[in-house]
Amino acid sequence: MISSTRCNFLGNSGLGGCGNVCGGQRRGSGPWRVSCMSPSNDRNGSVVMETPLKEIKNEPVVEDVDNNPISGGGPRDVYGEDKATEDHSVTPWSVSVASGYTLLRDPHFNKGLAFTEKERDAHYLRGLLPPTTIPQETQVKKMIQHIRQYQVPLQRYTAMMDLQERNERLFYKLLIEHVEELLPIVYTPTVGEACQKYGDIFMRPQGLYISLNEKGRILEVLRNWPEKNIQVIVVTDGERILGLGDLGCQGMGIPVGKLSLYTALGGVRPSACLPITIDVGTNNEKLLNDELYIGLKRRRATGQEYSELIHEFMTAVKQTYGEKVLIQFEDFANHNAFDLLEKYRSTHLVFNDDIQGTASVVLAGLVAALKLVGGNLADHRFLFLGAGEAGTGIAELIALEISKQTNGPLEEIRKNIWLVDSKGLIVKSRKESLQHFKKPWAHEHEPVTSLLDAVNQIKPTVLIGTSGQGKTFTKEVVEAMASLNEKPIILALSNPTSQSECTAEEAYLWSRGSAIFASGSPFPPFEYKGKVFVPGQSNNAYIFPGFGLGLIMSGTIRVHDDLLLAASEALAEQVTEENFEKGLIFPPFTNIRKISAHIAAKVAAKAYELGLATRLPQPKDLEKFAESCMYTPAYRTYR
Repeated sequence: MISSTRCNFLGNSGLGGCGNVCGGQRRGSGPWRVSCMSPSNDRNGSVVMETPLKEIKNEPVVEDVDNNPISGGGPRDVYGEDKATEDHSVTPWSVSVASGYTLLRDPHFNKGLAFTEKERDAHYLRGLLPPTTIPQETQVKKMIQHIRQYQVPLQRYTAMMDLQERNERLFYKLLIEHVEELLPIVYTPTVGEACQKYGDIFMRPQGLYISLNEKGRILEVLRNWPEKNIQVIVVTDGERILGLGDLGCQGMGIPVGKLSLYTALGGVRPSACLPITIDVGTNNEKLLNDELYIGLKRRRATGQEYSELIHEFMTAVKQTYGEKVLIQFEDFANHNAFDLLEKYRSTHLVFNDDIQGTASVVLAGLVAALKLVGGNLADHRFLFLGAGEAGTGIAELIALEISKQTNGPLEEIRKNIWLVDSKGLIVKSRKESLQHFKKPWAHEHEPVTSLLDAVNQIKPTVLIGTSGQGKTFTKEVVEAMASLNEKPIILALSNPTSQSECTAEEAYLWSRGSAIFASGSPFPPFEYKGKVFVPGQSNNAYIFPGFGLGLIMSGTIRVHDDLLLAASEALAEQVTEENFEKGLIFPPFTNIRKISAHIAAKVAAKAYELGLATRLPQPKDLEKFAESCMYTPAYRTYR
């Protein structure tokens, strides 16, 4: 019987689930003679290898995907997960052919009652399932009814996570078809509560946990992950989870949720995604005293101890998965986020969603909003409440876009962008005490301590909240914005909902219906004087899935600021006149996969233009190629 330990010939031949046996890379029956042991001998339907190792070595070697990177689906389509290979039969390889009870317990291949009569015979499923056969479409209807019966969002979250662990394709089919309803469940705002209660709801591990205990052994830990063709890693150290603060090891809900969206919205196949939490301790006293806390019960490591662990991780990732694996930093505290991005952006393919992703989606909303308010970006004055990762990241990308449009120097353009932090307006007299990432935004002005005074003195046309502090856009602040502007742009971006600077209802009511509003978390439509306003959601999920797909399909090796600008412009192009009539500055999520394909194509085109793409030759139609690379959750026919 084949051991679950991966030996060399299994890895090289593809039998270990790491080669190119399935999908578009191998369409016919395999050259190996494999026989399934009868259920009486082995209830799990394990397989034995009847062909001698000598004969296997003499068999033709399956060509590596990288030698023909743009055929039969996207790069390294090992399992036949992409749209281009949707009609091909596949063999449900694990370490062996999954059959019987084992197949029903494998979320990658389990189809539940959708197994056909032929498949039930071929894979020893007779008697293990009720006799009826139900198509996937009916399963989706059943599951959405099941999810809707729960009134508490966290219960819906746990039901979705349970489905993901049982039937991966059904999970993604459900999420794609009901994306607007389920996005707030699998991600913000519900994921915030899930992280807070992760120890209580923890059932089985998802992703990799790398702690200080593994220092010096991170390469070994990465090799424990069963999938070898990783294309995207989302990693957090849990120090600044949304607007909720230090949740330590329980921040794993963020990488898991982000990667679910990479697959559902951006079509990055789930087998290529790896969520990671780096546990260096926590300073959250409540967690340290909680017997159900799942992480290290010690104070956070800092300084050299922290830096050495992160550097070992970054080195090990590159050594294990290569130059082109995308590493997305998620919810690191300000003091680490900027330093890590700056340190590794020239040596790794790194992306910080809090700094760069948020900036890209907000810039897209502002570009779209110009069609409602008129003028160019350079004609507007911006005031931020919050000068951390998101605030300074957005400010810098706005300045870069204006500089690109006007050919003006960045230093001059920055003077039209103002930031308020916890101590008031950032001005030159405070420069010596400011953190390095705030210093470019310290302008000549007298000190101002309150947001309302800053609004009245700076007279912004755009007010953006990234403070993580709820209810800070007060009635007086919104009224002041409305008195200064015919159509004030007000973006309350902090997550989750409880931390939003104001609600949609407050923005529309206090501005007397004049505000152009968007928020980080979803809010329901609001009717004011007979007109229904539909608030937009400035959600990073518009950008990072398509952005990541564009990097992967082009083999891009570094993230350049121009790629972020290309993503913003591509998203802004997707807002229709119908959307504008409702007051929206972002398109609805119902069409998100086509939006993601469009963004991916624009990002890839810019990468090829800048010489950063390595996957050659460049496809003629990048958008069609992006769509062909996208994961499709439809069930496959098993041989």
